[in-house]
Amino acid sequence: MLDYISDALIPIIILLILLYGKKKKVNMYDVFAEGTKESINTALSVFPNLITMLIAIGIFRNSGLLDFIISLLSPVLNTLQIPEEILPLAIMRPISGSGSTAILSDILINNHPDSLVGKMASTMMGSTETTFYVIALYLGSIGVKKHKYTLKASLLADLSGMVASIVISYILFT
Repeated sequence: MLDYISDALIPIIILLILLYGKKKKVNMYDVFAEGTKESINTALSVFPNLITMLIAIGIFRNSGLLDFIISLLSPVLNTLQIPEEILPLAIMRPISGSGSTAILSDILINNHPDSLVGKMASTMMGSTETTFYVIALYLGSIGVKKHKYTLKASLLADLSGMVASIVISYILFT
């Protein structure tokens, strides 16, 4: 029943919008065309930020910097009894959604999804955001150039989500 309702909901909403526009005597075609024009302008204004971010992610992933950071932090993780498999996800998550999804997939393939590492990684994916992508896309689309405080607050929120996912996983699943 819920599947039927959810499938029917979007066409019903569109129909209601069209009926409301007709009632208010709005030329819905012109309004739709104007919205399309604005979306193209927004996409063009965001495009340089998006390309820059994608290039930076590619350089980061292919340069070996991720592996170097992991090798530096491994002793600390071992001391804190945090599984090493989590570190690539924690590093990649604020940078790239597709990259972190690939890492999560690898973690779930190599460790069972119900393992501590699998639950920890899944919780981390749900508790954090692709911060650099969001800042580049959303703040870039509205022309914000000064985003120092937004970046600091966002990375602090990501760190909080990562720490919480590790702590909560240990509390609930061990």
